[in-house]
Amino acid sequence: MLKTHGCGTLRASHTGESVRLAGWVHRRRDHGQLIFIDLRDRDGIVQVVVRPDDHPEAYAIANEVRGEYVLRVAGEVVGRSEATRNPNLGTGDIEVVATSVEVLNAAKTPPFSVSEDDDVNELVRLQYRYIDLRRPSMISALELRHRLNQHIRDFMTGQGFLEVETPILVAATPEGARDYVVPSRLTPGAFYALPQAPQQFKQLLMVAGVERYFQIARCFRDEDLRADRQPEFVQLDLEWSFCEEEDILGLLEELFAGLAAALRPDLTVPRPFPRLSWHEAMERYGSDKPDLRYGLELSDCSDIAATSGFGVFSSTIANGGRVRGIVMPGGASLSRREVDGFTSLAKTMGAPGLVSLQFSADPATATEDDVRSPVLRHLGIDDARRIGERCGASAGDLVLLAAGDSGMVSTVLDGIRRELARRLDLVDDSILNFGFVTDFPLVEWDEDGQRWDALHHPFTAPQSEDIGLLEGDPAAVRARAYDTICNGFELGSGSIRIHERDLQMQVFELLGVEAEEAQQRFGHMLNAFEYGAPPHGGFAFGIDRVAMLLAGTENIREVIAFPKTMSASDPMTGAPMPISDEQLDELHLQIEGSATPDAQ
Repeated sequence: MLKTHGCGTLRASHTGESVRLAGWVHRRRDHGQLIFIDLRDRDGIVQVVVRPDDHPEAYAIANEVRGEYVLRVAGEVVGRSEATRNPNLGTGDIEVVATSVEVLNAAKTPPFSVSEDDDVNELVRLQYRYIDLRRPSMISALELRHRLNQHIRDFMTGQGFLEVETPILVAATPEGARDYVVPSRLTPGAFYALPQAPQQFKQLLMVAGVERYFQIARCFRDEDLRADRQPEFVQLDLEWSFCEEEDILGLLEELFAGLAAALRPDLTVPRPFPRLSWHEAMERYGSDKPDLRYGLELSDCSDIAATSGFGVFSSTIANGGRVRGIVMPGGASLSRREVDGFTSLAKTMGAPGLVSLQFSADPATATEDDVRSPVLRHLGIDDARRIGERCGASAGDLVLLAAGDSGMVSTVLDGIRRELARRLDLVDDSILNFGFVTDFPLVEWDEDGQRWDALHHPFTAPQSEDIGLLEGDPAAVRARAYDTICNGFELGSGSIRIHERDLQMQVFELLGVEAEEAQQRFGHMLNAFEYGAPPHGGFAFGIDRVAMLLAGTENIREVIAFPKTMSASDPMTGAPMPISDEQLDELHLQIEGSATPDAQ
């Protein structure tokens, strides 16, 4: 073997042993008659000492090596003196005195330092990802993902779930995002899609009698990217026959609590996980993925606004909108410029502006001299008092109000709430506050105002007591759907599924999928439901996003070995790239237009 030990595994107990090590030069320091090399492998770093008098050949080679050279070193483990011990290294009590040094491969000077956590341009890091992954922080991220996957597999297996792989080349289905499509060489003009999720296959496994299925599945979605989203991602996918919501939520709580305890025992995980209905979450926090580590709840002031003398408020209510507010404790002392900063933030999220009320006294007894607001003369002191009391403000507080349609107001105040928490230092990074959001609407009216869309997916079951509303009042129908949230992120979602053909057809009809189209696209599912489909439900959560939370980073690319950029490209391999005319001909494809790949 080239190595007998990992560099980072050596301890004082190895003193006196002869060892062979192999790894990369992390740092090299020439002290005249001594050369020190910090040798690094996946296990960590150990200090190697090379002395010219004892082993001149080893010294001559060590004198030529540079950072990131790959070496094999033989030598003896010796204890360091008290004065030279390094408490910051696991190997800090010892060093290896080299008897031989061999260069296994030289290295060019890397484009950035591996030994320093410098702020390197991310595009450069991704272009040289094989170097970036050498950094100890990146190795730690890969190790965390390994342990995460291993824990999931052990837990799910212990719960009686069977790991089953499902196809990657599938038929295109409506899942809420665009599919990545793959042309078929053998069937001209036909295309596969890469799965957005194994949804249909896992339900078919329930019809097949598997009863408890799971998979660490790779999924693909062609959608706009952001810091916590990638075009290809990995999720834990599970499905369970003869279960109800309570069974799945209980399983998930045990899984997430166990993951945190195993991988981040330094973090606090409050239990039991709180549960909020979708309506409650939106009313209290303006978001279906609220950060539960702090309060700052929203208040509805629409009834006060409806009769106020402030025309912006009264007209908003008359047009079907809402006026809602949030309190910043201590915000009465902010300057006009600082308050205007919140208005600027609100405008980036779609609001025309914000209304501010700064109370220097208790709102219940405040006079006009106690309230600072650019709209006070229009609103009036009486309504200002009522709004302050409704929002729960105290003397010294700031109330921020947003007016408009319900969705926009929620989005804006959710963003303001997160900003307030940051400014007030309310975000406790030592806590993982998991929670469940339940009872989502089954459908929502699409942005173009043309039809109903499934909020989750078209196979989600409606609440039994709401089925009668499918035809008369679809907006009031609640889904048997649930999300897991943590610290302001949605980790995953699931639902109890439809398992009866007639109900599935009724939902398809609501979604504008005609019977002929339903049979063409989902006939395999509809037919399967006629052969003894059991009641079943499931869940899926993003492993990348969970790893991001456990690693304490806000960028999902930091926990993925080879991620894509925000434009879904790979700077290292150059993907996506054009293919040859010969490949296009084989696939029966033509590229329209004459734009070059760079122009595209």
